[in-house]
Amino acid sequence: MAHRLWSAGMQTLVQMVYPPRCLSCGGLVETDFGLCGTCWRDTPFVSGLACDLCGVPLPGQSDHAEHCDDCLHIARPWAQGRAALVYRDRGRRMVLGLKHGDRHDIARPAAKWMARVSRGLLRENMLAVPVPLHVKRHLRRRFNQAALLTQALAAELGCDWCPDALERAHATQPLEGKSREDRFAALHGQIGVPDRRAPLIQGRPVLIVDDVMTSGATLAAASEACLAAGATEVCVCVLARAAKDA
Repeated sequence: MAHRLWSAGMQTLVQMVYPPRCLSCGGLVETDFGLCGTCWRDTPFVSGLACDLCGVPLPGQSDHAEHCDDCLHIARPWAQGRAALVYRDRGRRMVLGLKHGDRHDIARPAAKWMARVSRGLLRENMLAVPVPLHVKRHLRRRFNQAALLTQALAAELGCDWCPDALERAHATQPLEGKSREDRFAALHGQIGVPDRRAPLIQGRPVLIVDDVMTSGATLAAASEACLAAGATEVCVCVLARAAKDA
């Protein structure tokens, strides 16, 4: 009881010295890790009907799982997928801030948004794992944004997580601007499960987490690696999904 009172008092003191600010515009807000009303309204959250495999928004309403055109024509090795945001406007700026701008403060609220759309993916004994960076890129960037999201999302969902359950065999060239076919070719077989982590994955469902999904090539390579290591099922969750009309 005394510890909780002390923690509450310290939190109040911190908020007096450093009042909560909007993640997007920096304006004052009532709670930590949030958006002001204007930025919330202008942030492209995924709501309503969405593709059951990649999370992209779909028109209309349905009581059944629906798939977008891409997922109807591309074999996805994962069972279900969700996205919290559309990768455009404020959504894109927040992803880039987390990825390249050292905005680690975005990870915790982003995980709350991701948890809101992905609770239905949670399975018993599920393990959350981030899409890995190659060691050279990890050292250059100093952190893996997908791992930050995974840790926070696992806390929201109440499941286990492992930061290094997956690894990249080789450093791949930047994929921006490449065609869908080139992306899949570049990433085929480039992600694996290290021997020391295989027992952690074998015989249990896995939730793969990343910051953004474009073609799905990276998530496909990660999913195939988990399934090859004995995962019973793979689902995916991303902070943002790139959409054709974004």
